[in-house]
Amino acid sequence: MSGAPTGNPHDPAAVREMFDRIAGRYDLMNSLMTAGLDAGWRRATIEAAGLAAGMRVLDVACGTGMLTRAAAAVVGPGGEVIGLDASTGMLERARQARTVAGAPIRWEAGDAMHLPLDDASVDAVLIGFGLRNLPDYSAAVAEMARVAKPGGRVVILEIAQPRATGPRLLHAVWFRRVVPLLGRLTRRGTAYAYLPTSLEDYPTPEAVGGLMADAGLVHVRWRWLRGGMTTLHVGERPA
Repeated sequence: MSGAPTGNPHDPAAVREMFDRIAGRYDLMNSLMTAGLDAGWRRATIEAAGLAAGMRVLDVACGTGMLTRAAAAVVGPGGEVIGLDASTGMLERARQARTVAGAPIRWEAGDAMHLPLDDASVDAVLIGFGLRNLPDYSAAVAEMARVAKPGGRVVILEIAQPRATGPRLLHAVWFRRVVPLLGRLTRRGTAYAYLPTSLEDYPTPEAVGGLMADAGLVHVRWRWLRGGMTTLHVGERPA
């Protein structure tokens, strides 16, 4: 792991304020930036978490809560889902969204680096497009592993630098040119210029898997999702 990026170099307060500013357009921009593939990526995340009725689930860096609500629909009324984010703007949008049938959702402002939950208190931990925004990747993964129950899964969905030629070229054009242009058109140029730089500082998929193993998770595995620009990592807390 020597020489690997240890965390997002941007000031956490500035990152939080940026997400506050873009909260109103966040879901629309996500759909545009991913050409609509983000919905399928969320479904894959829910499936990988092995959720079942009655489970207690934590969604870290939940944003506007799309992944949170998807989890709530699966675990049902007998379960509970906690959506945690540092951005109050994102949480406000999450609370305003249409309620889905399923588990009650508790929206909570909090720091992913210091999760306000007891050890071994949730059946699954999810984080979608959030790890690359945190100041210490290793500490964040360790926190998620800490709160997972024995046998519980930690699932990380994140954009990554592609390797296949086609996705790599698309990534270079799309995220370095088109996404910043979309940001300028929506008067959020600074925020969407941030995305390519956050990807540059994000570890390789193998390095993320190493962080999960270092945090004590077992059966760590990962795969590329449709489009070749997104990875899905899964690890389990030892039973």
